[in-house]
Amino acid sequence: MNEPWLSIIGIGEDGLAGLSEASRKALARAETVFGGERHLALADIGSRGRPWPVPFDANVVLSCRGRPTVVLASGDPFWHGAGASLAEKLGSGEWIAHPAPSTFSLAAARLGWRLESTICLALHAAPFERLVPYLAHGARIICLVRDGKAGSDLAKWLTERGWGSSTFWTLAALGGPRESVQEYHARDCSGDLTGNPVAVAVEARGEHGIARSSGLPDDLFVHDGQITKRPVRALALSALAPRAGERLWDIGAGSGSISVEWALCGGRASAVEAREDRAANIRKNAAAFGLAHRITVVTGRAPEALAGLEAPDAVFIGGGLDEVLFDAIWTRLSPGARLVAHSVTLETEALLGELHQRHGGELMRAEISHAAPLGRYRSWEAARPVVQWSVVR
Repeated sequence: MNEPWLSIIGIGEDGLAGLSEASRKALARAETVFGGERHLALADIGSRGRPWPVPFDANVVLSCRGRPTVVLASGDPFWHGAGASLAEKLGSGEWIAHPAPSTFSLAAARLGWRLESTICLALHAAPFERLVPYLAHGARIICLVRDGKAGSDLAKWLTERGWGSSTFWTLAALGGPRESVQEYHARDCSGDLTGNPVAVAVEARGEHGIARSSGLPDDLFVHDGQITKRPVRALALSALAPRAGERLWDIGAGSGSISVEWALCGGRASAVEAREDRAANIRKNAAAFGLAHRITVVTGRAPEALAGLEAPDAVFIGGGLDEVLFDAIWTRLSPGARLVAHSVTLETEALLGELHQRHGGELMRAEISHAAPLGRYRSWEAARPVVQWSVVR
């Protein structure tokens, strides 16, 4: 069996001293060594070194195919590193990896945290809102951030959202002679805390965070009144049965509340909305919950807007269902896909009854009344009944 031409090597702040014998041998025989300028300096590569292009492009490595080549990355190349981007383009016999301890591992070791119960995020190229789904009292979180200023900005962001009492650590140059670990409260951090690179650790103290039950409060969402209300949304999500990695079509998405709660469960959503002002609200909600990377907003009217979308695992139709739209969706569903539709008119309710007769599933009618004070007595304000049809293809 031929020896792999590419070695993907993790390097730490201790440079060559921290590399295994196998990593040293690979470096010694390499014709070309790719890496960030910091990595190349740590390994003392000299003229064989080629700094990464900005933005990163794995194809530059492929130009060396067949010749001894090394890629240097920070710590573990397969945890928020270049390893997977390269391996996806190569055969299994073309490469070998020599990982070093990741920044997450080093940070947990310095703090004495159980890594398996610590949330690990890369925020150096992502908005701080990615933290939102994970913030809960007592949560332990390690984040990779761009530099010391980004660490200070994150502390300010936490403070503005009620998490200023959180214990906040900056950890720089872990594992090397310039290692620095500083502890603060988030509200007390200001200025450029330390140099580059940096990790930040947070032990959250403050608000309760986002509940994991279906049916979040309506006032968490930006909307113009076009929103699937909390109790009805809980019924819909129960029938949609969100699962991590699955895709939802949210048709007539309105505020995108269904898409947000689906994505909080680890899925991806295509939120289809005809009105641009409402599509803008969906984008705001996706960003506020840190889910813009999981929710794609499609501005257009179904079924035309569905043409280029990846087939779904579940579909929610909050209103406006007709025979044409149903036929366009039904033919795109794979076996096991779920469809949930709500009626907002008597005409749609009649159609749901017909579809239930044809395709089975569950048809239910929910009438939810809210108590309102009336002197010494209580009155009940009844909302419009909702008919929900759910079916598995």
